[in-house]
Amino acid sequence: MSIFRTSSCLSDARWRKSSRSADNAHCVEVAVTTDAVGVRDTKNRNGGTLIFTPEQWASFTSHLLQK
Repeated sequence: MSIFRTSSCLSDARWRKSSRSADNAHCVEVAVTTDAVGVRDTKNRNGGTLIFTPEQWASFTSHLLQK
């Protein structure tokens, strides 16, 4: 996770709700741009965003698929 990026790199991004989100309000949204991938809580969109480089995100998601 990059601590040097800010959510402004996602200002024009299109956020989408995770297909794995359940109906019980445990939902996350993901936004992908050429420079960054953001993850935020659907019910608290202003509560902060985790920001990854595309390479970090690819590594993270490939690791999840191996489990």
